[in-house]
Amino acid sequence: MSSQVAGEGEAPFRVFFIPFFVPSHMIPMTKLACEFAARGVDSTVVVTPANDAIIRPFVDQAARTGHPVHILHYPFPSSVVGLPEGVESLATVHPAEEGKIYQAVDAVQGEHGRILREHCPDAVVADVPYWWTTDVARELGIPRVTFFPMGAFPLTVMNRLNSHRPFGGLADGDNRPFLVPGLPDPVEMVKSELPNFLRFHDQLTENWDRIKKANLECFGGVVNTFYELETKYCDQFRHEESRDVFYVGPLSKWLRGEVADKKAAAKGAECMAWLDKQAAASVAYVAFGSYGHFSKQQHWEMARGLEASGRPFLWALKERVSGSGGADWLPEGFEERVRGRGLVVRGWLPQEAILNHRATGAFVTHLGWNSTLEGLASGLPMITWPLAFEQFINERLVVKILRVGVRMWEGPRSSVAEEAAQLLVTADAIARVVSRFAAPGEADAEVEAMRKRARKYTLLARAAVSDGGSSWKDIDRLIDALKTFRLNGGEKDQMRP
Repeated sequence: MSSQVAGEGEAPFRVFFIPFFVPSHMIPMTKLACEFAARGVDSTVVVTPANDAIIRPFVDQAARTGHPVHILHYPFPSSVVGLPEGVESLATVHPAEEGKIYQAVDAVQGEHGRILREHCPDAVVADVPYWWTTDVARELGIPRVTFFPMGAFPLTVMNRLNSHRPFGGLADGDNRPFLVPGLPDPVEMVKSELPNFLRFHDQLTENWDRIKKANLECFGGVVNTFYELETKYCDQFRHEESRDVFYVGPLSKWLRGEVADKKAAAKGAECMAWLDKQAAASVAYVAFGSYGHFSKQQHWEMARGLEASGRPFLWALKERVSGSGGADWLPEGFEERVRGRGLVVRGWLPQEAILNHRATGAFVTHLGWNSTLEGLASGLPMITWPLAFEQFINERLVVKILRVGVRMWEGPRSSVAEEAAQLLVTADAIARVVSRFAAPGEADAEVEAMRKRARKYTLLARAAVSDGGSSWKDIDRLIDALKTFRLNGGEKDQMRP
């Protein structure tokens, strides 16, 4: 690798990383910071106190491998946005108060400026919503890099939707498909499945123009994807949306060594022992990310559908779905009836290890970008159940373009939680789709073809993060470019030499 540890007498190259208040942003950005540290960069992740626990296991693991990463705290504006102390993430806030987390974005602008001016790092990698960090970086004469936690396909589609607004003439409830203009492939959407900021005026709508201006004026963007996955969209995004772009994913593949967590390790051991008893590629793994929510009725339908499917399944059930840990959100006797064939585990699970286990044969997923990448990197076909934001766009990539997934439900759907709560994916539909994913040699021809296509992405993802791979080289290229910026004394307009 070209990026080296600072030599004797040379000042360390310091980079600050500032993620948004949700694990799906904090964890991949922390993994990026750890990989920077492994390449000789003095990395610091800047988070609010309650979010320390989310990133701490990854930072501790980096330290054990001899590549320490620092954590710097700043106060969360709890009193300003009206949240209890310690509730500082979309993963911990009550669904009815999620908007207050987004209000906190604007409220931390002053703290971010104070930290950067006080510590004056050599560069800052800041999450998409923090548009003001471009201005502060320009003032300090350091480069700001925008962190994009999702891929080039959803980013490009959202930019096209926002610029051209092909849904503008459709009334609410009018779900006739429309074509997204200016893309390499035909991509159809419906209005009810658009991200909220395109349907309603919210915090992101308010700041969209500022965010886009900041992204175009800053040093560049770093994207959690790999070039071989979405080549045409990586090229388009680089050409249209940023001065330079570095494709460095899958970030889930970078962390060196195992993350130590005794409670998680115990759950992981239980899952692995259960999977070891199952036939190869026979298990459907069911998981919906860190902050997706279902009604009690939908949980019951899901349970009944999985039971009726006849397939082995491992279901990651959130601990906080109800006050009793979720037991009353499942049909009476369900876990006893499926014992041996089905396993329900509450709380955090080692998702990557499960996806890569020989017994796992399908992934029932909400298609958050991290889960999408992990499923693709594991070579698994996906049963798609998107819930919010760009997840319905990710579904078009998985189902229509890569052709490695199938929709769980063909009925009406919505990206708005209040609307989605009025809809129900039936047990019959769930059983019908999951039952198709039998063990290899027993599934239908379409599923077998999906499996064959999906397997190639395991090899492509592994190659991307291997020495000399596209993501490996882009991380080196980014670090070298940032160091060159410092060597040249910085440039006030963020332009690279």
